[in-house]
Amino acid sequence: MKLYSHSSSLSLSANESEDHSLVEMNTTPLIDVMLVLLVMLIITIPAQLHSYSLDMPSVQTSKLEPEIVIVQMDASGLLHWGSEAIPDSAVLNARVMAAAALSVQPEIHLHPSPNTPYALVAGFLIMTEKAGLQKVGVVN
Repeated sequence: MKLYSHSSSLSLSANESEDHSLVEMNTTPLIDVMLVLLVMLIITIPAQLHSYSLDMPSVQTSKLEPEIVIVQMDASGLLHWGSEAIPDSAVLNARVMAAAALSVQPEIHLHPSPNTPYALVAGFLIMTEKAGLQKVGVVN
């Protein structure tokens, strides 16, 4: 004699599979609570400042302002160093070398006229670079 039929065994196995899926624990609320606790822990930790106090030596800067020399150049290549006309390249080279030898080099502001050839401006800039002048600029 059979105690159960074939159809009842199918229904019994279906109930067992449902019970098996209900046995697992839902961990989503647990993860949410842990994340909230972690955020609260991070907020409450005091910020660490990593700083060191150093005794730096005092530097005395020279308050000497560099002299500004305005060099004007016209289209023919005639130069004016400040208000003095420069007759030839030897005098200009001597002026540039003397300016480079100073302890506080002057700032050289070159003002070429609008129709001055680029070769003349470039030649002056190369001369100042070879002499060692640091502060040379072309002013429009």
